[in-house]
Amino acid sequence: MSGTFVGMPAFPRAARQAVGDATLRANLKHATHTIRDKRARAVAELDDWAALREAGKQIKDHTLRHLDTYLVQVEETVTAAGGTVHWATDADEANRIVTRLVRETGESEVVKVKSMATQEIGLNEALEAAGIAAYETDLAELIVQLGHDRPSHILVPAIHRNRGEIRDIFTQEMAAWGRPAPEGLTDTPAELAEAARLHLREKFLRAKVGISGANFMVAETGTLVVVESEGNGRMCLTLPETLISVVGIEKIVPTWRDLEVFLQTLPRSSTAERMNPYTSMWTGTTDTDGPQTFHLVLIDNGRTDTLADEVGRQALRCIRCSACLNVCPVYERAGGHAYGSVYPGPIGAILSPQLRGTTSEIDASLPYASSLCGACYEVCPVAIDIPEVLVHLRERVVQGGPATRQGNRVVLKPAKGHAAERAAMRAAGWAFVHPAALRAGQRAAARTRRYHPRTLPGPGKAWTATRDLPQVPAESFRDWWQRTHGTKENGK
Repeated sequence: MSGTFVGMPAFPRAARQAVGDATLRANLKHATHTIRDKRARAVAELDDWAALREAGKQIKDHTLRHLDTYLVQVEETVTAAGGTVHWATDADEANRIVTRLVRETGESEVVKVKSMATQEIGLNEALEAAGIAAYETDLAELIVQLGHDRPSHILVPAIHRNRGEIRDIFTQEMAAWGRPAPEGLTDTPAELAEAARLHLREKFLRAKVGISGANFMVAETGTLVVVESEGNGRMCLTLPETLISVVGIEKIVPTWRDLEVFLQTLPRSSTAERMNPYTSMWTGTTDTDGPQTFHLVLIDNGRTDTLADEVGRQALRCIRCSACLNVCPVYERAGGHAYGSVYPGPIGAILSPQLRGTTSEIDASLPYASSLCGACYEVCPVAIDIPEVLVHLRERVVQGGPATRQGNRVVLKPAKGHAAERAAMRAAGWAFVHPAALRAGQRAAARTRRYHPRTLPGPGKAWTATRDLPQVPAESFRDWWQRTHGTKENGK
């Protein structure tokens, strides 16, 4: 990835500051509870939801196992349909390609469809450095851009803003970006949406270059798919003369039949709708209809390294629905900015450390940004076992060990600050393979339990500040079993 948000601290410090923001917490609680309640009702309508979920998992796993084959097929079908395919190893290469393609058109501004991939690589900043203005057209992304802010949610990037804050942003910032906000703008949703529509309309009609991502790529036909709720994507995908789509290599589905599964699960899991209001599909170029030049930029940017991890690769199944964010108690209280990445919440806690590595303080802290309650796994429409990957990445942070970085097998060093944890785990491991020592330790703990403190000293003090230290039982399970069943066992 292009890097963490500049100046961001590790998750524990960022979250501590966010939790103290009462307005942020109120905005997040209202929004996430509303979305997840609507999602639950939408999912309950389908008797075969569990089967669809399993089908999505199987399709994604099959595609990832044969990704090399399907990537070649995508290149062939997109090229045959009149498009041009470009390959980008990392963010810098992807940005160079897109910047060059825009410059070749002679244009100095582009309109953009909401895209996590372009945020991941920092495309807007790269275009700005090259003198090219990139205008976000999704309403929430527009709010974030006008507010000189960062996205805090996968589906609703401005979820941390309330209507009053949005009105103030429009009033103060719109004029510097184009058409100003109407006089006397209020914070009613209809007026805010109309102000955004008027502001964006002139950009849609003027722009010659559009930039998008894609929710899916169909390998058998070279078709790209974008689903959205506002219609801005449809404008960006049809009006410009040149369309550039920046897509992660994991977005492939093999066939149209496979796509049908995700067009049922994605809208219900994301916007709680039976179908997205706008589902746009395009295959290459067509004379006199839509963009006459189409470029597909396929980005790796750490995905191949993630694919090499047998446990962590399941994160690449993600279809960016954001359901895991809306049920996560940690995200609800800390917000998306605390994750220091364009991918916040539970999926960000497992995806960012794999795409970027765990060498930075932020990325080493992300696998710990979870209570491991499992709610994220329960709602994931492609059954990503996020808690399993979190524990796997915690082990990598604490113990180090073999991993794949930039296509090379390397041995990672343990992260700093985990020496006590490593020592405790090694001691526990030793005890578990020496039954006599384990039994002696259990009996000693039971006999001295009246002297055990209720809170832990040192670093453990923070843990017991909000939790009761579990009491040691009077006897261990091993001793209880021997006392109550020992005679029978000996008689067998």
